[in-house]
Amino acid sequence: MRVSRHIFSLLVLAVFALHFRAEADDRIVKGKTGVPSIDSLPVYEWDVPTDHKSLPLTLICGIFPGGGQYYTGHYIRGGFITAIELGLAYEVFVNKAYQKQKRFDQAKEFQDSVMLYTQKMLSSRDSLELFQERRNKYAERIRTFSDRKIEEEDLRKSEFTWMIGLHVYSLFDAYGIWVNDRGHSVEYRPVKSAFLRSLVPGWGQMYNREYGKAGLVYMGLMGAVVSVKSRQHVIEYYLDRKHALEKEDSSNSDLDDIEEQITYYRKNRNQYIWGIALIYMYSMGDAVVDAMMSDFDNPVHFAMGPDFNGGIEASLSIDF
Repeated sequence: MRVSRHIFSLLVLAVFALHFRAEADDRIVKGKTGVPSIDSLPVYEWDVPTDHKSLPLTLICGIFPGGGQYYTGHYIRGGFITAIELGLAYEVFVNKAYQKQKRFDQAKEFQDSVMLYTQKMLSSRDSLELFQERRNKYAERIRTFSDRKIEEEDLRKSEFTWMIGLHVYSLFDAYGIWVNDRGHSVEYRPVKSAFLRSLVPGWGQMYNREYGKAGLVYMGLMGAVVSVKSRQHVIEYYLDRKHALEKEDSSNSDLDDIEEQITYYRKNRNQYIWGIALIYMYSMGDAVVDAMMSDFDNPVHFAMGPDFNGGIEASLSIDF
């Protein structure tokens, strides 16, 4: 169970790597540095030119996992999205449903035993201590199944949110493919404007026309926020267990196990809180850097600065 909780971190890393990875079938572009050994090196562009230029069809196909990427010819990127999203869908709707039903079936057997020994305790005073001991044993088994059910439901909520977040990323990415296919903008974007927009997560990336990155930001924030809330729900569940058990028997050995679970989920929750802060800081820094590099490929460069005589000089350069 605990190992599977790191799936989310691996998913984020995988999608980040997916977004910045060059596809093997991308268009090769030759450089023009004048150095043959450099110009002969293949450079793979991320956004492959596509003959499918319909925005409505791009977004309609994007309803299906990776569909927008398939429509625009980005088959490897679409394949990764499809595989991850379908894997999460299976885990959420099939495997977790099976686990939930399994917990109910397992608990029902012990619920019947608890009811049986409860009735015996009420109807007969003979062997009262034995009946109570057996009843408590079965009740403890039910609580164990309840613990597993709560933890599995917590994981299911997180996986479902990451699945939705990945789909949001795929739609933003498909739209970004369509935008960049119409031509990359080399217009300079003021850093101050990018910074102010970046205060709203994802807006700075959209200002720089980096829609795929905006999708990554939203995916990360959605997954982290819901994971924080679901972990807090588990913490509150175990705190209630702890307080109830302390009232019954303050020396119960199960208190240590419950305290360990509370500590574990608190650490897990805090990791996601730090993740939210890091994603927010990343989105701001990324927006500023992209704005600074927005006119990097512009053939016309104009600059003003001080000269050696105490005045100001202007320079204009044209690359051709």
